[in-house]
Amino acid sequence: MPADPKLLLAVRHGLAAGALALLLAAPLQAAGPASVPDGLPAATDAGVAPALAADPKLEADMMELSHKLRCLVCQNQSIAESNAPLAVDLRNQVREQLAAGKDKDDVIDYLVERYGDFVLYEPPFKAATLLLWLGPLALLLGGAGWLGWRLRRRSVEVATEQALSATDRERARTLLAGGGDAAPDTASPEFRK
Repeated sequence: MPADPKLLLAVRHGLAAGALALLLAAPLQAAGPASVPDGLPAATDAGVAPALAADPKLEADMMELSHKLRCLVCQNQSIAESNAPLAVDLRNQVREQLAAGKDKDDVIDYLVERYGDFVLYEPPFKAATLLLWLGPLALLLGGAGWLGWRLRRRSVEVATEQALSATDRERARTLLAGGGDAAPDTASPEFRK
């Protein structure tokens, strides 16, 4: 029995795609792990910035703030998770201001003044961010309202479609009783569909 040419072609394409993926991945594996810029220690925990301060309380405060601040380059990572040069600079600024005796709120106020509310993962509730905070709720309520309206309308449509006229009921009774004509009633809505 000869093999299906379409199946052979699909297998050939799959093997070619696999070989291409291996060829593209080989240089990445040969390069080894990502290098850390000179002067910075490597992170001990994957995805988190390395500790640089000698004071553990200062470092804990810096890391707590770093998880609340957005990396302006990556935008989907905190500055604690990012290795972008700007994130490293922001971590250093936070560390320096905390070491100078400023409290956490002062550091956040400084960064918001300099970079805007975008630097915060949880922007404050104010007129400029009203849509950000209430938009998902409005979408949820609007979607639920539309769904309820549509389900009610659909139930009325189904009830209207399933309603039988008096002549259709009489004809059905006659057919079930075993008598009468078996010819379709051309006046009924079902015949016209």
